[in-house]
Amino acid sequence: MTVRKNQANLTADEKRRFVAAVVELKRTGRYDEFVTTHNAFIVSDTDNGERTGHRSPSFLPWHRRFLLGFERALQEVDASVALPYWDWTADRTARASLWAPDFLGGTGRSLDGRVMDGPFAASTGNWPINVRIDGRTYLRRALGGGRQLPTRAEVDSVLAMETYDMAPWNSGSDGFRNHLEGWRGVNLHNRVHVWVGGQMATGVSPNDPVFWLHHAFVDKLWADWQRRHPGSAYLPAAGTPDVVDLDDTMKPWNDVRPADLLDHTPHYTFDAA
Repeated sequence: MTVRKNQANLTADEKRRFVAAVVELKRTGRYDEFVTTHNAFIVSDTDNGERTGHRSPSFLPWHRRFLLGFERALQEVDASVALPYWDWTADRTARASLWAPDFLGGTGRSLDGRVMDGPFAASTGNWPINVRIDGRTYLRRALGGGRQLPTRAEVDSVLAMETYDMAPWNSGSDGFRNHLEGWRGVNLHNRVHVWVGGQMATGVSPNDPVFWLHHAFVDKLWADWQRRHPGSAYLPAAGTPDVVDLDDTMKPWNDVRPADLLDHTPHYTFDAA
């Protein structure tokens, strides 16, 4: 069984294996396919039209399926690798261990945001940015930028919400999903993307490998919420225009429903409940 660990608890060998598998997916071109998929749904997901990956109830099951596909790709390279998660309520600064040169590397230089150290720096030759929104071909970050990452108290306030989602089922919705996604309230998920900056603040955010650690934690928060509210179901259930109901299949895979992904435990567990 795959166990997703807090990145702060990874051994040096686990970090090395994760990085090596990610770099191998990049070398073969498979990594960029994930970036392309994510960007396509960022562009197409709108408040007033069809929405699947973002601004919608299926934000959480869609990304769970997206992460599962990536994790399985990593495991085809190295069966021992699992997605780690970044608890940004605890590791809240640019000095946290995940930004060290032996793992993800640090922030970008002030001149142009270019990441200068670690395995994903342009100087390594391993990490050209091929799926991009401008001409820059190097990984960029601007950690912090005068902002603060979400606190544990803010997370707990969102986990306390009993209703999964509600009309109008978009970025204007109240409920747990939208407050976690970050269009309303204390803004959790979206704020972290902006805090990292660079490509993470765009639709091509998976260009930065921290994307996967961030979303693995968002996925864990969904599991935490489910455990706190066992009587609270995924909503909407059926008959809702433009969004993915419980038993609708999700693009681009068209073979999996939110109902199939409500329980993560057939696929992986977390190192801490």
